Amino acid sequence: MTTTQLALIMAFILSLLGLTLHRTHLVSALLCIECMLVALFMAMMVLMQNIQLTTTAMLPMTLLTFSACEASAGLALLVATTRTHATDHLKNLNLLQC
Repeated sequence: MTTTQLALIMAFILSLLGLTLHRTHLVSALLCIECMLVALFMAMMVLMQNIQLTTTAMLPMTLLTFSACEASAGLALLVATTRTHATDHLKNLNLLQC
């Protein structure tokens, strides 16, 4: 295992731990999810450079596009919850309320 692969695996694991252990604010949860997607994107880029197949060259760009869509949807959700609840604390949000 190279140092690049180790660094990418550690980045993914640290962001997963951050998502599971520090769930106080919606912004921190969204940042952890974004870090996980960036680690996956970089790992896929390293894998595609090693494989060198032209048929799978668009997979990292597709993942990056989904990551950008997820980020925009997450920020829209953050703005909507901040406007309705006046905070971004996850413990104050009740999904069963209308």
